[in-house]
Amino acid sequence: MSSTNEITKIVQPTFPQLNKRAPEFKARTTHGDKTLDDYSGKWLILFSHPADFTPVCTTEFMAFAKRADEFKALNTELLGLSIDSHHSHLAWVRNIKENFDVDIPFPIIADLDMKVANSYGMIHPGAADTSAVRATFIIDDKGILRAMVYYPMSNGRSIDEFVRLVSALQTSDAHSVATPEGWQPGDKVIVPPPATAEEAEARMSQGYECVDWYFCKKELKLAS
Repeated sequence: MSSTNEITKIVQPTFPQLNKRAPEFKARTTHGDKTLDDYSGKWLILFSHPADFTPVCTTEFMAFAKRADEFKALNTELLGLSIDSHHSHLAWVRNIKENFDVDIPFPIIADLDMKVANSYGMIHPGAADTSAVRATFIIDDKGILRAMVYYPMSNGRSIDEFVRLVSALQTSDAHSVATPEGWQPGDKVIVPPPATAEEAEARMSQGYECVDWYFCKKELKLAS
């Protein structure tokens, strides 16, 4: 027998976590069925948009398309998503080509059942109940979620930032360093802070560009 004092459990939307395995998916796209495992060995930018045939989303898709070769040079694939039908996606891609002479070279997930959108936390009821917000997920070549960025429906993303962020993440992985605000390839990187008192004492004499023991930079010596 239920009690009048019974507490109703409120189901909160789930969100993926940084540095954990990205949520698995199998989805129909404009380039055939795709799964997360299809991108094993490559980095992936999975990004959602509120709706096809909308002006802000159109500018974003064209911007991603124009930078596709730069992402490929970073071993990075692009994958779009919205809660629209497969046929809507195909028609929108053709419309962009006809009106703006821009080819969309990457797949777009048709997510009418919202399975992928919900698993990645792309649905925010405060913004809209049946549209995905402008969410961007950077997944590394091992399927680990490394970054996620959310934008409101009214404002488009800067694709430059995602090119920069992928490059920064890959640089950190390759050289065990951090990157400062606004870092661009070729800029100095931050040396991880010392972990012990002994290391802190020695840090200032290790040849880095130091302001203090915890704040040191260096140039990367890249292979020619």
